[in-house]
Parts: sequence; structure tokens; C-alpha cells
Amino acid sequence: MPVAAARPIAPTAAERERLKKMAYGHKTEHRLRMRAQVVLHAARGRSNARIARETGLHLDTVRCWRGRFAKQGLAGLADRKRSGRPPAFTPLQTAQVKALACQLPAERGVPLARWSCPELAREAIERGITTFVSVSTVRRWLSQDALKPWQHRSWIFITDPDFHAKAERVLDLYARTWQGQALGEDEYVISADEKTSIQARCRCHPTLAPGQARAMRVNHTYKRGGALAYLAAYDVHRAQVFGRTEPRTGIDPFMNLVTQVMSVEPYASAKRVFWIVDNGSSHRGKKAADRLAAAFPNAVMVHTPVHASWLNQVEIYFSVVQRKVVSPNDFTDLAQVGDRLRAFQDRYNATAQPFQWKFTTSDLDDLLARLDQHTADHHEESSAAPAA
Repeated sequence: MPVAAARPIAPTAAERERLKKMAYGHKTEHRLRMRAQVVLHAARGRSNARIARETGLHLDTVRCWRGRFAKQGLAGLADRKRSGRPPAFTPLQTAQVKALACQLPAERGVPLARWSCPELAREAIERGITTFVSVSTVRRWLSQDALKPWQHRSWIFITDPDFHAKAERVLDLYARTWQGQALGEDEYVISADEKTSIQARCRCHPTLAPGQARAMRVNHTYKRGGALAYLAAYDVHRAQVFGRTEPRTGIDPFMNLVTQVMSVEPYASAKRVFWIVDNGSSHRGKKAADRLAAAFPNAVMVHTPVHASWLNQVEIYFSVVQRKVVSPNDFTDLAQVGDRLRAFQDRYNATAQPFQWKFTTSDLDDLLARLDQHTADHHEESSAAPAA
């Protein structure tokens, strides 16, 4: 019986590039690598017999994959669906384990804070869902629906009745507007806050510098050298930081920071300087605003909403300080902490650029609309739930 002629192979440029990655990629499965090599050999016009000799595959195997690519392209190199062995678990058992993962352990009388795959497997067996199930099987079931009951996220409800109005004022200032009017050249926006309790931890053994294939090593044990507070005022549009260290936070330390800023130009002679602060005890409420205005008539205090310190841009600067200055904490004493903070502040001011703040009043409206919808949906679900 005559042998059928080899199918001609003419892959496109994109297919050829993909085949090369499959044939020579280090992470490609061996079977896919061999199939791609067969197709690349065939694309060079070689016979099936020669391809079989060079790849070490059987002639029928070469003929098979050459034909499949000629007929289906790259999709033809994938394995076809097979019946496989009969499933060991019913769809109902799978759904029951997934439903168990979507409940809090306390609701099932289990003394756990959250589920893990081993605990779910154990619970499924104890509840008679199945006589045996492996941890890897439970993990595979959960991954099908992207269920991760071992993870958790926290949230906080909006409690400030004037949240929208307060947040809008702050966002308008970032956009250089106030009460619908554009800010002038002699008007400035300052974001201020305190980073509390920066400790001086003197390690009991010297910190080792990083080396080849070795991270920096910091001794776990340390002696406490006290703590201080770092107060900072960040000019939102000029990207300049004014900071100072104090033994503790409070009204007087905060006013010391205000005086430090408002006593220098261009703020001393500015038309208005807006101070954006959160609701910490050092600058809370109308009394703090009146105190600031009495000391500096051209200063205007603007509060963020309650539980919305994330609207205060100085928090971004504090996160930079935490990553680049404080962690890992290895200081001989508080004087070294203060010296490094001031030196870093000078270094930062030399090259700083304003933060690319992208959250606008439109984004605020969208966020609050989503929260309102979520609250409404949650209320409807709670109302529809049958009484226990």
C-alpha cells in the first residue's frame, strides 16, 4: 500500500515565532517541545523519515503531528480531550465543599478564625460529605472558582455625615481650586501630620551588609533607646517637606511645626496657606482651626473626613520614610534617628517631584455610589434571609 505524501508545512511568521519559543523554551513541556520541533523541521521541507531520525521519534508520531498542524495550526499540537478515568467525586460533593468554604468556621461550630485546605478536607470527612478527600483535591476545587477562604480583608464604614463635602474640599485643593475659584500664585496647600513612636532599636550585634546571594542581616534582639515623633508638612504643589522631631505629639509640637513653616517665605507673606490635616488630637475640630487662624491669619485649616487619612498626601511621604529610613530599625540612640530623618529630608527635597495624585472628585462620586449600592444590596440580602 503506497504511503501518503508528507503534508507541506508553511507557518506564518507569528506561528514560526511561537513554534521556536515552544521548541527551545526552558519551561516548555517535553511533549510540546518535541511537537514544535517536528513542525519546524517540516517547515524546512524535510521528509518524515529524516525528521524521525533527527528527533528520535517514531515515524507515525512525526506523521501525526505534521498532519495535525497542517490541518489545525498551533491548536492541533495540543492534546485532544480524553475520557480519562471516572470521577471519584460527584458534582454535589464538590459543590458542598465549596459551600463550606464560603461559610465562616464559627457558623459551623468550628473553633477556627478562617478555613485552610487541610481543615476543609478534614471538615468534609467529619461531616460525611465524602469518606476521603486529599488536600490537593480541595485546593483544586477552590481554585476553579478563585475561592481563598484563608485570606481576609478589612473595611470600615463611613461615619462622617459630611464625608463627601470634606473630601471634595481636599480634592479641590489638590486641583488648585477653592470654593469654585482657582488658587492664585501666592496661595499654597500644605499637607501635615505626625508619624508617631519612631523607636531607636540598638541591635545587640552589628548589622551585616548584603553580599552575593545574601540579603542584609539584622539581629533580631535589640535594646530600646526610646521613641520620638516626626512631624512633617508637605507642600503639595512644590514637593517640599518641612519636618521636625519632637519627644511626643500634641498641640504645642504641632504649632511648633506650623510656626516653622509659616515663618519663612513664601508662606509668611502668602495670601492664604491651606493646611490639610486629619482628625488627630493635635489638630482636631474647630478649636484647632481657630487656634491656627489666631496665630497666623493667612492660614486656613482644612480637615479630611473622619477615618480618611488616606486623602492626606503627607501619608505618602511617611510611607517613603518608613521604607527608606526606618526599616530595618537599627539606631544607636534617638539622636541618630533625628539626624537621619533630617538628612533624608534634605536629600528628598533636592530631587522631589509632586505626587501624581489621580483620585478626583469624579472618582469620589463613583466610589460613594458603589458604596451606597453595596450597602443597599447587603440590606436587601439581610432582609430576605430567613430567620433562624
